[in-house]
Amino acid sequence: MTALPMIINALGQLDNPNAPQSAEAAAQLNPSSEQMTIDARTLADAHASGLTAVNITLGYTMGDLPPYEHTLHEIDVWDGIIRDNAADLLKVRTVADIHRARAEGRIGVIYGFQNAVAVGEDTGRIGTFADRGVRVVQLTYNQANHIGDGSMAPANRGLTDFGRSVVEALDEHRLMVDLSHSGERTCLDAAKTARRPVSINHTGCRAVADLPRNKTDEELRLVASRGGFVGIYFMPFLNVSGHATAADVVEHIVHAVDVCGEDHVGIGTDGTVTSIDDLDAYREHLAEHVALRREAGVGAAGERDDTLPFVLDLRGVDQFRELIRLLEQRGYSSGRIEKILGTNFLDYADRVWAPEVAAQ
Repeated sequence: MTALPMIINALGQLDNPNAPQSAEAAAQLNPSSEQMTIDARTLADAHASGLTAVNITLGYTMGDLPPYEHTLHEIDVWDGIIRDNAADLLKVRTVADIHRARAEGRIGVIYGFQNAVAVGEDTGRIGTFADRGVRVVQLTYNQANHIGDGSMAPANRGLTDFGRSVVEALDEHRLMVDLSHSGERTCLDAAKTARRPVSINHTGCRAVADLPRNKTDEELRLVASRGGFVGIYFMPFLNVSGHATAADVVEHIVHAVDVCGEDHVGIGTDGTVTSIDDLDAYREHLAEHVALRREAGVGAAGERDDTLPFVLDLRGVDQFRELIRLLEQRGYSSGRIEKILGTNFLDYADRVWAPEVAAQ
């Protein structure tokens, strides 16, 4: 494969983690979008990697901030970032915007949540978020909320009654229902409740690495069977040792394709394109960050003081090229690789975001 295919990261970050502001924020429990660094290196690296579009996390995920107000503020922040970098970034509302970003040499930015707590008790807020350009809503983070249980909630409840109303409202406004981080029953319930296809934008496969953040074959199969999407992350949970490698990423992709079919699997790295330059300094602060997450009850099984939240040999501007090379080594055709790197997400987005055409 000579020219890079369309690359869509179903969950990632735009940030230069080496910038002082970002390095300081990384040690905090819940850094805000204002603390990220979208500088010349961030943008140059994103372009050099071949990235076409990325679903970034904004809004309330955890902590003591007022969820709704903080989320609206974060949308304002990202609107400003895109406005200030209009030559390089494009806010994505439609599939056509992703095609436009690729044609114009820009990076499409998809607004997404990693927790739906900001909905509060008012599903009408989902319309507000949709109007502001949010396109992906993850129902829960690791812990339980009033919508359902996260992957670390011991009760493993399914969707609550209110959670069903949230899924229905997301369907109505044609937003992606993202079941990453959800507990197993919540995932299965949501996939069965939703009228439109749902996604698991960043996960691994439980059958390959038995950790709670990974999804069972039952979850993967159900999501795919309803026209959904599964993105494999570049995270430590791909190996029970906590030290995942590029080979682990490939094994999880291969398993997901075997379970879901080649039309329903992609990537959601959960990381930046720009690499951390000083890993020794980063490791010094990692234990503190992991401890903060544990104390706040938002950590996941498999997070330890020595587990890097990325795959060491699959990072930086060449991460997608390296993944392509490894998939080619596994005998994957260029057509299948193109699906995994981007077009499967694009097709899924079209099934969810596109307005329904009335029958003539």
